[in-house]
Amino acid sequence: MKPTHITIKDIARILGVSPSTVSRALKDHPDISEETRNLVKTFAEKVKYRPNALALSLRKQKTNTLGLVIPEIVHHFFSSVISGMEDLAYGEGYTLMICQSNENYYREVINMQALLDHRVDGLLVSISKTTREFNHLHSAIDNGIPMVFFDRICDEIESDRVITDDFEGARIATTHLIECGCKNIMHLAAPRHLLIGKNRHDGYLQALKNHNIKANDELVLKCDTREEVQAMRQHILTLAPKIDGIFAVNDSTAIAVMQVLQENGFKIPSEISIVGFGDGPLATIASPPLTTLEQKGYEMGREAVRLLIQRLENPTAQINFQTKIITPSLVKRESTK
Repeated sequence: MKPTHITIKDIARILGVSPSTVSRALKDHPDISEETRNLVKTFAEKVKYRPNALALSLRKQKTNTLGLVIPEIVHHFFSSVISGMEDLAYGEGYTLMICQSNENYYREVINMQALLDHRVDGLLVSISKTTREFNHLHSAIDNGIPMVFFDRICDEIESDRVITDDFEGARIATTHLIECGCKNIMHLAAPRHLLIGKNRHDGYLQALKNHNIKANDELVLKCDTREEVQAMRQHILTLAPKIDGIFAVNDSTAIAVMQVLQENGFKIPSEISIVGFGDGPLATIASPPLTTLEQKGYEMGREAVRLLIQRLENPTAQINFQTKIITPSLVKRESTK
């Protein structure tokens, strides 16, 4: 049975007063006697009356709710981002409504519409791996909803953005492998249509170029999940005798390939050094512990919310779109020499 919500009209009918009297009594209006105010408030508390948030938001044209569309909640980086977002949002009087696309474009579109239907004041978006059309994003912007992209951005939409310096992070990671003595470095890459995939690949190539190492396309594999490592297991093992280092686009892929290599007799790091990207909890308990790039998700989340609230609190101000770039830092562990 659908629960019954007590309304101001219900309270007024039961107490034998007008709805406007109840409304003003709940707001401590001076025109309402203290006796009536106490009567209304006591009864409202007894019946657990709560204001209709949707009705209030329609009246104020503001819900103090931010909508978040994120690819994966279980991913350590994204969960860190959410923590940063929630801490700042709640501190500023906003709540966060979270939707997960699960790396699916169609779910992303549905999630976006659901958030707009719930009248969120603004949107925080990291696009899925399968998102190649952006009409749903354009539609939100056209309807005047402020939007901040983080981590995975839509390059064709002008907006505030908070991103990792993926190019520099990849350059740092690959340079570290080269400084460890590696000359034949495999790159397990993200899809190139995602800017993080393109930029991390470009940073890898730049490090090779800086050290006069010729790039080998055979050693760049589109492989950015544990599942894809398993699917490409035999191909990776075929290439393994030719390499002495691996730069993986994320930690889970790095750990998965490390396990595959170890199961087949390759020693890490004496034969093959491995670097990941992200510095999640698994990096410290991998065997050996994984050298990786700390991505600073909590900081990214706070910065994204700060930029969005700045727009919401200053709707008439002319604020140029900003791109905040967070540079990852190398965390050296035992998976590299």
